[in-house]
Amino acid sequence: MQNKTSKSLKYWQWRTIFVTMIGYAMFYLVRKNFSFSMPGLGAEFGITKTSLGLFLTLHGVIYGLSRYVVGIITDRNSARKVMSLGLMLCAIVNILFGTSDAVAGWIVALAGKAGDWAAVSAVLVYVMGVLWMVNGFLQGMGVPPCTKTITQWVKPNELATKMSIWNMSHSIGAGLAMALCGWLVMPHLGVDMSLDPEMLARISANLNLSMEDPANIEKITSFAAHFGAWRWCFLIPAGVAILGSFFLFFTMKDSPSDVGLPEVVGKKKAIVTTPEEAAEHKAFVNKHVYGNRIIWTLAITNFFVYVVRFAALDWGPTLLTESKGLSMANATTLCVVFELIGGNLGMIFWGWATDHIFKSKAHHTCVVCMVGVAICIASFWALPVTASWAVMMIPFTMLGFCIYGPQALLGICAAQHATNRASATANGILGIFGYLSTIVSGVGFGFVAQHYGWNAAYVTIFVCSIIALVTLFTIWGAKATGYEEDI
Repeated sequence: MQNKTSKSLKYWQWRTIFVTMIGYAMFYLVRKNFSFSMPGLGAEFGITKTSLGLFLTLHGVIYGLSRYVVGIITDRNSARKVMSLGLMLCAIVNILFGTSDAVAGWIVALAGKAGDWAAVSAVLVYVMGVLWMVNGFLQGMGVPPCTKTITQWVKPNELATKMSIWNMSHSIGAGLAMALCGWLVMPHLGVDMSLDPEMLARISANLNLSMEDPANIEKITSFAAHFGAWRWCFLIPAGVAILGSFFLFFTMKDSPSDVGLPEVVGKKKAIVTTPEEAAEHKAFVNKHVYGNRIIWTLAITNFFVYVVRFAALDWGPTLLTESKGLSMANATTLCVVFELIGGNLGMIFWGWATDHIFKSKAHHTCVVCMVGVAICIASFWALPVTASWAVMMIPFTMLGFCIYGPQALLGICAAQHATNRASATANGILGIFGYLSTIVSGVGFGFVAQHYGWNAAYVTIFVCSIIALVTLFTIWGAKATGYEEDI
């Protein structure tokens, strides 16, 4: 009987991991699709790069704050309901975003300026901005439910390995978004306006490119294919996400007791319903999260880890082309390898190493990873412009291999010390610090590169990796988990 229960528990553990992986990957479809719409929005409506960049920065900051708020909510409610509802709402916002030009036109018409294209474009910036900020908040309903659910299903001494496997959903989701929008949507659904003089003139004006310069003609006509296609980057992923929402609602299980199995760690404390339970839960969270120095140290570390990660990921193509002289094709290849190969292999290896080499002490593994990150940054920075892209791929891929260790393990470490009863709240705090890093990795990094050059930008990344390493050393003596007894 015990053997049968053990087999059943193992089946449901892996099923839960894969269900939440699929679900969270769906959140990426309705988040990372924005990047592919940017050329079309600039060409069709003249939305500036500054405005588009501001969308990204505010989206990241709001997303980080949302993960904290939703973490608190999730620790007191059903993770299944929170996650499936969040994905459905993100899909609805994406549908609205895909039709936002019609909404902007309707608003302008109500103001008595029907047909005023400049007014439509101006209003559209605000409509899209508000919608994308709302999407940023709703995106926070993805990670906390997964963290809570997996810590309910997996024992503490197995959590690093299995949670690292789950973390592959980040790269899988990003890859799916690239494939769906970059390979399937954009090449086939764009409207070819290359022979329409009026449209070419409009693109020329929106992009501030003179048609009298022959060098600009090819660039202008290349943007014609983006007309109309940008909206499908939101509508098609939204349709997939709606199906994913139903999939989560009917297949995800909050804890072992939901399928008649014994709880893995302590008693189930999934839903708070009475004032007494609320008071007890608040006291528990205050002790294990807000009053826990380890959680705050991990949060600060997460800030600097995310600066390095986003600097390499978001600025990768620009960094590689301008500082190392690579073609855009080769730069894109390095970025894809960084994410899908370096990142995924790193998450799996460092998760396994935490449980089997570092005795489940994830913060020890992160120290080793950050030493590797610093070495990789220094090595890549030292490579001359004359080095081949294949040679540059080695340290850049290894950077992904090392940085995705802490990216996955810091959240695991926080869950271990907050325990399964407050894991979502703890990871919410880490989420705030992680996505506040976009202030540095976005506007800050761009300012440094523009005014002081790429060498100063490399120094910035390197210093951030060292700061993360130092903060981790301050909790070197911490235990592997915060579980003291059956709680």
